[in-house]
Parts: sequence; structure tokens; C-alpha cells
Amino acid sequence: MKAYYKNNNGLTEIKAWIPNCWINVECPTKAEKKYLLDELEIPEAFYNDIEDLDERPRIEIENGWTLIILRIPVKSKDVKLPFQTIPVGIVFKGEICVTISFQQTEMLTDFVAFTKRKRIDIKDNFDLVLKLLLSSSVWYLKYLKQVNQKIKLAEDNLEKSIKNEELQALLQIEKCLVFFMTSLKGNDILLHRIRNIKSQRENFDPELLEDVEIELRQAQETTNIYSDILTGTMDAYASVISNNMNTIMKQMTSISIILMIPTLIASLYGMNVPNNLENNPYGLWIIIFISFLLSLFGVFLFKRKRWF
Repeated sequence: MKAYYKNNNGLTEIKAWIPNCWINVECPTKAEKKYLLDELEIPEAFYNDIEDLDERPRIEIENGWTLIILRIPVKSKDVKLPFQTIPVGIVFKGEICVTISFQQTEMLTDFVAFTKRKRIDIKDNFDLVLKLLLSSSVWYLKYLKQVNQKIKLAEDNLEKSIKNEELQALLQIEKCLVFFMTSLKGNDILLHRIRNIKSQRENFDPELLEDVEIELRQAQETTNIYSDILTGTMDAYASVISNNMNTIMKQMTSISIILMIPTLIASLYGMNVPNNLENNPYGLWIIIFISFLLSLFGVFLFKRKRWF
């Protein structure tokens, strides 16, 4: 899907390209790919890099083109992995400015609506990049709130019953946090490289740079906090499972020992040798009574040691 936006107290969609407009391409078709490569002549290698879901954030300048990749959060279609991050390519040269992503995202649509609602002007291409970085950090924080809710839900389920499904849900959430942490670190490095561009230092809005840095840092710290909480929670439940297993083993051992007492006595008196009770009419009941007393004594000892 291809859309054109011009800057007019916020981004306004237009039907055709005009100089210095923003071209946003999501999930490009073959025709749109041909338009980008043949008509706009953006570097094909850069286009292929964006298609790689594992591509890291970076900035390059090649043949007059400024090539930037940042990573933004998206909701995943995979039920087991609720959130992930994808690369978004920003390429501009002269009057051409294009963003390319191979998945539809809530962030870019919301970004356009936000600029229109708040009447935010986009001064130049680097200003657009910084505002997209700021928006991505805000969306990281939004999704982190949803991740926190999923952690609490998994914890509630674990309190009721510790099953593999609940533990696997926590593992998948932990994987999401790892993706977020890695992508945020890459975006942070990208921000520092952009602000150190000598030819653009005087054009940057210092307040915007500060806002982007603060939001990025907050998103990183929040991700680290949730990751630490999740790691501690999983360690705690691993200890609970281990303790439960020890308790079960103690109980099983106690039952085995108690059952072994009458078995041992019956085995001794069942041997084909004289034992002074072979001719006693009450011999069986005496053996049963002795077995019962010794078993009862074993139960008392284990109760006292709290093995039951």
C-alpha cells in the first residue's frame, strides 16, 4: 500500500506525488517495488535490507541518498509471541522522501493522525526521522503496558495451578522483552549517530532531541524493569516447583517406609523356621498387632518431622 502525505499543519494525504512530500509504502506489491526501484531509483540493496526482519538500526549515506533503518514494535499474528519488532526504512534524497515497511503497523497510521490532530509541522527529512523515533518510543511504552498485563495474568494462572502452559506463556513474554530491549538499544545508537551529523547539528530542534532521548531511555528502563521482574518471577516459580517436588518425594518416601514395616515383619515370620508363634492360635493377630504398632510409631515420627 502506497500513500502520499504533504506537510500542511500536520500530515495530509494527497493523491499523487509532489516535491518534498512523504511517500509511505507498507507491504509493497510488485508494482510498488518497481516504482521505488525504477522510478524513484532508491538503492535496491537497501530495499532488500529492509525486507530482512532481523536488520539492525543504522544510518548510511550512499550516492547522495541518506539511508536509515529504525525498528518499531508491532503486534504479532502469532498467538504464542504477542509482540515483536520490525525494521522500517527511511530513504531520502533531494525532493524524495520514502518510508518502507513490510508489515502494516499501528504506529505509522497513528503518527499521521497525531500530526494532523496536533497540527505538528515537519521541517525537513531529519525532523521526520526524529519524530518517528519519538513515536516509536511511545508505542514501545504502550505495548509494554500490555506486556505487563499479560505477565500479571500469567502470574494469576500460576497461582491457581502450575502447568507447562503458564510457564511457556512467561517464556514467550520474556522473548518479547528481549526483542524490545535489543531494538531499543539499536534505536538509541541510531539517535546518537544522527545527532552527531556535523552538517545537520544546527538544524536539529534541541527540545525534540531531548524528548526523543528521554522517551527512548524511559522505554529502555521500563523494558529492563519488566524483564527483571519476569526473571525473578520465573526463578521464584522454579523454586516453588522444586519445593513441591521435594515435598512429594518426602511423602512418597514416608509412605514407602511405613508400608515396608509390616512387609518386613510378615516376611520374617513367614519363613519356614521356628519362631515360637507357629503353634500359637493367636500368632497371626499378634503379628498384625505388632506391625500396626510399629507402623503407627513410624507415622508419629514422620508427623513430628513434618514429612506429611
